[in-house]
Amino acid sequence: MKRIAILTGGGDCPGLNPAIRGAVLQASALGYECVGVLDGWKGMIEGKTRPLAAADVEELVGTGGTALGTSRTNPYKKEGGTQKVLENFQRLGLDALVAMGGEDTLGVANKLHKDFKANVIGVPKTMDNDLNATDYTFGFDTAATIAVDAAERLRDTGRSHKRVMVLEVMGRHAGWVALFTGIASGADYVCLPERPVDVKDMTAKLRAAHARKGVGLVVASEAVDIPGEKKEEKLDEFGHMILKERGVAERLSEIIQRETGIETRSAVIGHIQRGGPPTLFDRMLGTRVGVKAAQLVHDGKFGQMVAQKGDQIVGVSLQDAVGELKTVNKDWLALLDTLVGATGARTKEPAGTR
Repeated sequence: MKRIAILTGGGDCPGLNPAIRGAVLQASALGYECVGVLDGWKGMIEGKTRPLAAADVEELVGTGGTALGTSRTNPYKKEGGTQKVLENFQRLGLDALVAMGGEDTLGVANKLHKDFKANVIGVPKTMDNDLNATDYTFGFDTAATIAVDAAERLRDTGRSHKRVMVLEVMGRHAGWVALFTGIASGADYVCLPERPVDVKDMTAKLRAAHARKGVGLVVASEAVDIPGEKKEEKLDEFGHMILKERGVAERLSEIIQRETGIETRSAVIGHIQRGGPPTLFDRMLGTRVGVKAAQLVHDGKFGQMVAQKGDQIVGVSLQDAVGELKTVNKDWLALLDTLVGATGARTKEPAGTR
Protein backbone atom coordinates (compact mmCIF):
# COMPACT_ATOMS: atom_id res chain seq x y z
CA MET A 1 0.00 0.00 0.00
CA LYS A 2 1.32 3.44 -0.93
CA ARG A 3 1.66 6.04 1.79
CA ILE A 4 0.81 9.77 1.80
CA ALA A 5 1.85 12.19 4.53
CA ILE A 6 -0.07 15.38 5.27
CA LEU A 7 1.27 18.39 7.14
CA THR A 8 -0.12 21.81 8.04
CA GLY A 9 2.33 24.69 8.46
CA GLY A 10 2.37 28.38 9.32
CA GLY A 11 -0.51 30.12 11.03
CA ASP A 12 -3.59 28.01 11.68
CA CYS A 13 -6.91 29.03 10.17
CA PRO A 14 -10.43 27.66 9.67
CA GLY A 15 -10.60 25.23 6.77
CA LEU A 16 -7.51 23.19 7.56
CA ASN A 17 -9.43 20.37 9.20
CA PRO A 18 -11.91 20.06 6.30
CA ALA A 19 -8.91 19.96 3.94
CA ILE A 20 -7.24 17.21 5.97
CA ARG A 21 -10.52 15.31 5.99
CA GLY A 22 -11.02 15.67 2.23
CA ALA A 23 -7.49 14.49 1.46
CA VAL A 24 -7.70 11.48 3.76
CA LEU A 25 -11.13 10.36 2.57
CA GLN A 26 -10.14 10.61 -1.11
CA ALA A 27 -6.75 8.97 -0.53
CA SER A 28 -8.38 6.11 1.37
CA ALA A 29 -10.88 5.61 -1.45
CA LEU A 30 -7.95 5.38 -3.87
CA GLY A 31 -6.22 2.75 -1.73
CA TYR A 32 -3.58 4.87 0.00
CA GLU A 33 -2.54 4.86 3.64
CA CYS A 34 -2.28 8.33 5.23
CA VAL A 35 -0.17 9.63 8.08
CA GLY A 36 -0.27 13.07 9.63
CA VAL A 37 2.96 14.97 10.22
CA LEU A 38 2.82 16.79 13.55
CA ASP A 39 3.59 20.51 13.81
CA GLY A 40 4.37 21.31 10.20
CA TRP A 41 7.92 21.16 8.83
CA LYS A 42 9.17 20.76 12.40
CA GLY A 43 7.50 17.35 12.40
CA MET A 44 9.17 16.38 9.13
CA ILE A 45 12.56 17.33 10.56
CA GLU A 46 11.91 15.31 13.73
CA GLY A 47 9.98 12.48 12.04
CA LYS A 48 6.91 12.85 14.24
CA THR A 49 3.69 11.46 12.77
CA ARG A 50 0.31 9.95 13.69
CA PRO A 51 -1.96 7.60 11.75
CA LEU A 52 -4.76 9.19 9.73
CA ALA A 53 -7.56 6.78 8.86
CA ALA A 54 -11.00 7.74 7.59
CA ALA A 55 -12.44 7.23 11.08
CA ASP A 56 -9.93 9.74 12.49
CA VAL A 57 -11.14 12.59 10.29
CA GLU A 58 -14.85 11.99 9.76
CA GLU A 59 -15.97 14.70 12.22
CA LEU A 60 -13.37 17.36 11.36
CA VAL A 61 -15.38 19.24 8.75
CA GLY A 62 -16.82 21.79 11.18
CA THR A 63 -13.89 22.24 13.56
CA GLY A 64 -11.39 25.09 13.61
CA GLY A 65 -7.61 24.97 13.92
CA THR A 66 -5.64 21.96 12.74
CA ALA A 67 -5.76 18.46 14.15
CA LEU A 68 -2.10 18.00 13.18
CA GLY A 69 -0.63 21.04 14.91
CA THR A 70 1.52 23.61 13.17
CA SER A 71 4.71 25.67 13.43
CA ARG A 72 6.60 28.33 11.50
CA THR A 73 9.70 26.16 11.13
CA ASN A 74 11.78 26.60 7.97
CA PRO A 75 13.95 23.52 7.25
CA TYR A 76 16.20 25.64 5.03
CA LYS A 77 17.08 27.80 8.06
CA LYS A 78 17.89 24.85 10.34
CA GLU A 79 21.29 23.18 10.25
CA GLY A 80 20.80 19.91 8.40
CA GLY A 81 17.06 20.59 8.25
CA THR A 82 16.46 19.74 4.61
CA GLN A 83 18.57 16.59 4.87
CA LYS A 84 16.54 15.42 7.86
CA VAL A 85 13.32 16.07 5.95
CA LEU A 86 14.56 13.94 3.04
CA GLU A 87 15.80 11.20 5.37
CA ASN A 88 12.46 11.03 7.17
CA PHE A 89 10.67 10.99 3.81
CA GLN A 90 12.49 7.72 3.12
CA ARG A 91 12.39 6.34 6.68
CA LEU A 92 8.61 6.80 6.90
CA GLY A 93 8.15 5.06 3.56
CA LEU A 94 6.35 8.00 1.99
CA ASP A 95 5.34 8.02 -1.64
CA ALA A 96 4.14 11.64 -1.45
CA LEU A 97 3.72 14.58 0.90
CA VAL A 98 0.78 16.99 0.88
CA ALA A 99 1.78 20.32 2.41
CA MET A 100 -1.07 22.61 3.47
CA GLY A 101 -0.07 26.21 4.08
CA GLY A 102 0.64 29.68 2.78
CA GLU A 103 3.58 31.20 0.96
CA ASP A 104 6.14 30.05 3.54
CA THR A 105 5.01 26.44 3.93
CA LEU A 106 4.48 26.04 0.20
CA GLY A 107 7.70 27.90 -0.55
CA VAL A 108 9.57 25.12 1.28
CA ALA A 109 7.59 22.49 -0.62
CA ASN A 110 8.45 24.19 -3.90
CA LYS A 111 12.17 24.28 -3.04
CA LEU A 112 12.16 20.62 -2.06
CA HIS A 113 10.61 19.74 -5.40
CA LYS A 114 13.00 21.93 -7.38
CA ASP A 115 16.15 20.97 -5.47
CA PHE A 116 15.51 17.28 -4.81
CA LYS A 117 12.55 16.25 -7.02
CA ALA A 118 10.56 15.50 -3.87
CA ASN A 119 7.04 14.18 -4.46
CA VAL A 120 5.10 17.08 -2.97
CA ILE A 121 1.67 18.61 -3.56
CA GLY A 122 0.62 21.99 -2.15
CA VAL A 123 -2.75 23.00 -0.70
CA PRO A 124 -3.37 26.78 -0.40
CA LYS A 125 -4.17 27.82 3.15
CA THR A 126 -3.96 31.41 4.27
CA MET A 127 -6.43 33.82 5.81
CA ASP A 128 -4.49 36.59 3.99
CA ASN A 129 -5.64 35.29 0.56
CA ASP A 130 -2.26 36.31 -0.85
CA LEU A 131 -1.22 33.20 -2.81
CA ASN A 132 -0.99 33.61 -6.56
CA ALA A 133 -2.52 31.22 -9.10
CA THR A 134 -5.73 30.68 -7.08
CA ASP A 135 -8.83 32.84 -6.81
CA TYR A 136 -9.27 32.23 -3.08
CA THR A 137 -7.58 30.43 -0.22
CA PHE A 138 -9.54 28.81 2.58
CA GLY A 139 -9.38 30.67 5.88
CA PHE A 140 -9.91 34.04 4.23
CA ASP A 141 -13.70 33.97 4.13
CA THR A 142 -13.96 33.03 7.81
CA ALA A 143 -11.41 35.65 8.87
CA ALA A 144 -13.11 38.43 6.92
CA THR A 145 -16.56 37.40 8.16
CA ILE A 146 -15.36 37.58 11.78
CA ALA A 147 -13.71 40.94 11.10
CA VAL A 148 -16.91 42.39 9.61
CA ASP A 149 -18.81 41.37 12.72
CA ALA A 150 -16.18 43.07 14.89
CA ALA A 151 -16.27 46.23 12.78
CA GLU A 152 -20.04 46.54 13.05
CA ARG A 153 -19.89 46.04 16.83
CA LEU A 154 -17.22 48.72 17.11
CA ARG A 155 -19.36 51.15 15.14
CA ASP A 156 -22.27 50.57 17.54
CA THR A 157 -20.23 51.51 20.59
CA GLY A 158 -18.54 54.36 18.74
CA ARG A 159 -21.91 55.84 17.85
CA SER A 160 -22.99 55.68 21.48
CA HIS A 161 -19.96 57.70 22.59
CA LYS A 162 -19.57 59.90 19.46
CA ARG A 163 -16.12 58.44 18.78
CA VAL A 164 -13.97 57.35 15.87
CA MET A 165 -13.16 53.64 16.12
CA VAL A 166 -10.13 51.96 14.55
CA LEU A 167 -10.13 48.20 13.92
CA GLU A 168 -6.85 46.42 13.19
CA VAL A 169 -7.07 43.19 11.19
CA MET A 170 -4.43 40.76 9.99
CA GLY A 171 -2.66 41.22 6.67
CA ARG A 172 1.09 41.74 6.78
CA HIS A 173 1.90 42.21 3.10
CA ALA A 174 -1.49 42.01 1.40
CA GLY A 175 -4.60 43.91 2.42
CA TRP A 176 -7.37 41.55 1.29
CA VAL A 177 -8.87 41.06 4.77
CA ALA A 178 -8.95 44.82 5.42
CA LEU A 179 -10.29 45.49 1.92
CA PHE A 180 -13.21 43.08 2.16
CA THR A 181 -13.89 43.99 5.80
CA GLY A 182 -13.91 47.70 5.05
CA ILE A 183 -16.20 47.44 2.06
CA ALA A 184 -18.59 44.95 3.66
CA SER A 185 -18.88 46.89 6.92
CA GLY A 186 -19.23 50.30 5.27
CA ALA A 187 -16.07 51.70 6.87
CA ASP A 188 -15.27 55.38 6.47
CA TYR A 189 -11.59 54.71 5.76
CA VAL A 190 -9.49 51.64 4.96
CA CYS A 191 -5.71 51.44 5.36
CA LEU A 192 -3.88 48.82 3.29
CA PRO A 193 -0.21 47.78 3.07
CA GLU A 194 -0.36 48.27 -0.71
CA ARG A 195 -0.08 52.05 -0.33
CA PRO A 196 0.97 54.47 2.43
CA VAL A 197 -1.65 56.05 4.67
CA ASP A 198 -2.61 59.54 3.50
CA VAL A 199 -3.13 61.17 6.89
CA LYS A 200 -4.61 64.37 5.44
CA ASP A 201 -7.15 62.47 3.36
CA MET A 202 -8.00 60.07 6.19
CA THR A 203 -8.64 62.81 8.75
CA ALA A 204 -10.73 64.86 6.28
CA LYS A 205 -13.00 61.91 5.61
CA LEU A 206 -13.31 61.03 9.27
CA ARG A 207 -14.22 64.62 10.20
CA ALA A 208 -16.91 64.56 7.54
CA ALA A 209 -18.24 61.16 8.62
CA HIS A 210 -18.31 62.16 12.27
CA ALA A 211 -20.09 65.45 11.50
CA ARG A 212 -22.67 63.61 9.41
CA LYS A 213 -23.48 60.64 11.66
CA GLY A 214 -21.63 61.05 14.95
CA VAL A 215 -19.24 58.15 14.45
CA GLY A 216 -16.33 57.16 12.26
CA LEU A 217 -14.92 53.72 11.47
CA VAL A 218 -11.44 52.87 10.19
CA VAL A 219 -10.28 49.38 9.19
CA ALA A 220 -6.51 48.91 8.94
CA SER A 221 -4.19 46.04 8.03
CA GLU A 222 -1.63 45.24 10.70
CA ALA A 223 1.46 46.39 8.76
CA VAL A 224 0.41 49.54 6.91
CA ASP A 225 2.99 52.21 6.14
CA ILE A 226 2.39 55.29 8.29
CA PRO A 227 4.47 58.22 6.96
CA GLY A 228 7.10 59.50 9.36
CA GLU A 229 7.54 56.22 11.23
CA LYS A 230 10.79 54.26 11.27
CA LYS A 231 10.70 50.92 9.49
CA GLU A 232 10.95 47.78 11.63
CA GLU A 233 13.99 45.72 10.60
CA LYS A 234 13.67 42.55 12.70
CA LEU A 235 12.90 39.49 10.57
CA ASP A 236 11.67 35.96 11.29
CA GLU A 237 12.94 32.65 9.81
CA PHE A 238 11.08 33.27 6.58
CA GLY A 239 12.37 36.84 6.19
CA HIS A 240 9.14 38.54 7.30
CA MET A 241 9.15 41.74 9.29
CA ILE A 242 8.36 41.26 12.97
CA LEU A 243 5.61 43.74 13.78
CA LYS A 244 6.00 46.49 16.34
CA GLU A 245 4.81 45.94 19.89
CA ARG A 246 2.43 48.90 19.58
CA GLY A 247 -0.03 47.93 16.89
CA VAL A 248 -1.21 49.93 13.91
CA ALA A 249 -4.66 50.59 15.40
CA GLU A 250 -3.22 52.20 18.52
CA ARG A 251 -0.82 54.37 16.53
CA LEU A 252 -3.49 55.44 14.04
CA SER A 253 -5.96 56.29 16.80
CA GLU A 254 -3.41 58.65 18.36
CA ILE A 255 -2.87 60.39 15.02
CA ILE A 256 -6.60 60.69 14.32
CA GLN A 257 -7.41 62.10 17.75
CA ARG A 258 -4.52 64.58 17.54
CA GLU A 259 -5.42 65.77 14.04
CA THR A 260 -9.22 65.87 14.38
CA GLY A 261 -9.79 66.52 18.07
CA ILE A 262 -12.34 63.69 18.04
CA GLU A 263 -12.08 61.06 20.79
CA THR A 264 -10.73 57.91 19.13
CA ARG A 265 -10.44 54.33 20.34
CA SER A 266 -8.83 51.24 18.83
CA ALA A 267 -9.33 47.49 18.91
CA VAL A 268 -7.30 44.53 17.65
CA ILE A 269 -9.07 41.22 17.02
CA GLY A 270 -5.79 39.47 16.17
CA HIS A 271 -5.87 35.70 16.51
CA ILE A 272 -9.63 35.65 17.04
CA GLN A 273 -9.75 35.77 13.23
CA ARG A 274 -7.93 32.43 13.10
CA GLY A 275 -10.15 30.43 15.43
CA GLY A 276 -13.60 28.94 15.50
CA PRO A 277 -15.56 26.88 13.00
CA PRO A 278 -15.06 27.64 9.30
CA THR A 279 -17.78 29.32 7.27
CA LEU A 280 -19.72 27.31 4.69
CA PHE A 281 -17.46 28.68 1.94
CA ASP A 282 -14.28 27.61 3.74
CA ARG A 283 -15.70 24.18 4.60
CA MET A 284 -16.48 23.57 0.94
CA LEU A 285 -13.24 25.04 -0.41
CA GLY A 286 -11.10 23.20 2.16
CA THR A 287 -12.86 19.92 1.39
CA ARG A 288 -12.56 20.32 -2.39
CA VAL A 289 -8.86 21.23 -2.40
CA GLY A 290 -8.10 18.38 0.02
CA VAL A 291 -9.81 15.89 -2.27
CA LYS A 292 -8.02 17.29 -5.32
CA ALA A 293 -4.64 17.03 -3.57
CA ALA A 294 -5.09 13.27 -3.16
CA GLN A 295 -6.12 13.00 -6.80
CA LEU A 296 -2.99 14.87 -7.93
CA VAL A 297 -0.87 12.45 -5.90
CA HIS A 298 -2.64 9.52 -7.56
CA ASP A 299 -1.98 11.07 -10.99
CA GLY A 300 1.69 11.66 -10.15
CA LYS A 301 1.44 15.42 -10.78
CA PHE A 302 3.99 16.50 -8.21
CA GLY A 303 5.28 20.04 -7.84
CA GLN A 304 1.74 21.36 -8.18
CA MET A 305 -0.61 23.27 -5.89
CA VAL A 306 -4.37 22.86 -5.85
CA ALA A 307 -6.16 26.04 -6.93
CA GLN A 308 -9.64 27.43 -7.33
CA LYS A 309 -10.20 28.85 -10.80
CA GLY A 310 -13.75 30.10 -11.19
CA ASP A 311 -15.89 27.19 -10.02
CA GLN A 312 -13.22 24.60 -10.87
CA ILE A 313 -10.56 23.04 -8.62
CA VAL A 314 -7.40 22.42 -10.65
CA GLY A 315 -3.67 21.82 -10.30
CA VAL A 316 -1.25 24.69 -10.97
CA SER A 317 2.50 25.08 -10.70
CA LEU A 318 3.79 25.50 -7.14
CA GLN A 319 6.37 27.90 -8.53
CA ASP A 320 3.64 30.10 -10.01
CA ALA A 321 1.78 30.06 -6.70
CA VAL A 322 4.66 31.17 -4.48
CA GLY A 323 6.81 33.15 -6.90
CA GLU A 324 5.08 36.43 -6.08
CA LEU A 325 2.47 37.52 -3.55
CA LYS A 326 -1.04 38.32 -4.73
CA THR A 327 -1.68 41.84 -3.46
CA VAL A 328 -4.64 44.19 -3.83
CA ASN A 329 -4.49 45.49 -7.40
CA LYS A 330 -5.54 48.80 -8.97
CA ASP A 331 -9.03 47.58 -9.92
CA TRP A 332 -9.82 46.68 -6.31
CA LEU A 333 -8.30 49.94 -5.12
CA ALA A 334 -10.50 51.85 -7.54
CA LEU A 335 -13.59 50.05 -6.20
CA LEU A 336 -12.52 50.83 -2.66
CA ASP A 337 -12.05 54.50 -3.49
CA THR A 338 -15.51 54.61 -5.07
CA LEU A 339 -17.27 53.06 -2.08
CA VAL A 340 -15.40 54.15 1.04
CA GLY A 341 -15.76 57.77 2.07
CA ALA A 342 -17.79 58.54 -1.04
CA THR A 343 -20.35 60.62 0.87
CA GLY A 344 -17.72 62.53 2.84
CA ALA A 345 -15.10 65.14 1.98
CA ARG A 346 -12.71 64.43 -0.88
CA THR A 347 -9.21 65.75 -1.28
CA LYS A 348 -8.21 67.17 -4.67
CA GLU A 349 -5.80 64.30 -5.27
CA PRO A 350 -7.20 60.76 -4.92
CA ALA A 351 -3.93 59.53 -3.41
CA GLY A 352 -4.04 57.68 -0.12
CA THR A 353 -5.92 54.67 1.11
CA ARG A 354 -9.65 54.98 1.16
